[in-house]
Amino acid sequence: MSHPIVDEINEIRKILGATWNHLPDKLRGPTQFLGRHYAGCGATIGAMPACDFRCTACYLDEVSNRVSPLPLGKVKAQIRALRQWLGPAGNLQLTDGEITLRSPAELIELIAYARAVGLVPMIMTHGETFRRRPGLLERLMTEGGLTEVCFHIDTTVRGRRDRYAGASDEVDLNGLRAEFATMIRTARRETGRRLEVASTVTVTPRNIDAIPGIVRWFLSNADAFKMLSFQPIAAVGRTPTEIAGVSVDHLWSRIAEGANNPSLLQGEGWLGHPACGRFVQGLAVRQRDGVELIPLYRRDDSDDMRFLRGLLDRMGGLSFRLDSRSRAVRKLAHVLKPRAGFLLRHGFPYIRRLLKRTGTLRARYFCIVSHHFMDPVEIASPTGIERQSVCVFRVPINGRLEPMCAVNAKGLRERFYETMETTVSRKAA
Repeated sequence: MSHPIVDEINEIRKILGATWNHLPDKLRGPTQFLGRHYAGCGATIGAMPACDFRCTACYLDEVSNRVSPLPLGKVKAQIRALRQWLGPAGNLQLTDGEITLRSPAELIELIAYARAVGLVPMIMTHGETFRRRPGLLERLMTEGGLTEVCFHIDTTVRGRRDRYAGASDEVDLNGLRAEFATMIRTARRETGRRLEVASTVTVTPRNIDAIPGIVRWFLSNADAFKMLSFQPIAAVGRTPTEIAGVSVDHLWSRIAEGANNPSLLQGEGWLGHPACGRFVQGLAVRQRDGVELIPLYRRDDSDDMRFLRGLLDRMGGLSFRLDSRSRAVRKLAHVLKPRAGFLLRHGFPYIRRLLKRTGTLRARYFCIVSHHFMDPVEIASPTGIERQSVCVFRVPINGRLEPMCAVNAKGLRERFYETMETTVSRKAA
């Protein structure tokens, strides 16, 4: 007889297996999470092409503000296509231009639908709509079931109407970051519900030296934010082509400085091609000289790598993000029973090692990520072609799951919007 929990676990293991088999051997490193824990990440397109901001680094083109959003039925079809690829509890970004410009009722419907079909939706936003409409965030949580949101905050963002409108220094935005942190804490307290929050930062030569301060601020507020994602600028959309990029190594040297940990990249993880991005999962720990991010595992520790490999082999893909408390308990009991021996032999020694590194039980989980999108020149290179073949971030367009870099750098977004615009014009006629 079929069992829902068993069926879910079998489905995700099948999807992960197919994803892992598609990876070239050279990418199957000890901290490769694609095909071991995640199948990738999907995003909507056309859900709300318009944006009320004019950021200096933006992948949207000039036509986006003239295009009406897709009807809910077509966005839901995209969500179903992504669910088939990502599997149970897959990561879905509800995004496009500024998704919060859709009506609250429609946004609630999309969030609830994504969860109903088995994806975990994250709202990607500049956050200004929530500032201007108090209570909207709480409504999305209680009526739609929203559990994840990401706020984009940096000096390339242009469109705010207050003292942050023309911020030229990242330090000038710490007050805004604090406002969002208060908003997050309040929403959790008033709704009694879980809300996981990330923040994205566009990185340019102008703000690269501010990265350590940004990292320190977020680690000090790890109770509100769970993830910090840096995205070096790429010449796509409205982004000026003359703005130079930022190298991966330079970026991470500044991140490590802010994390108060020069050996931070010993905890580096991959999700797909290493040129596409890297991440460090860790614990934010308050030390005498500031907050330090201590990686959950170290690539130079053979015991850590052995434990991580065994854990992903046995429990990779396991997620409780869509579960009620009772279902999570049942799922955990089902998973732990045949794996208890492994966890006893290797799990407790791992915890002892981690406690020795942190020196405290008072620590909070935090993840720092970098995503490196390609411009038209990069995407046409041999490395760019290789990166597209194993892309983990895809968008459904005309029955195909297209790499996000191709959407941005090869004109797929513009052509899709033109099709939408033509359709809208015909309907209006």
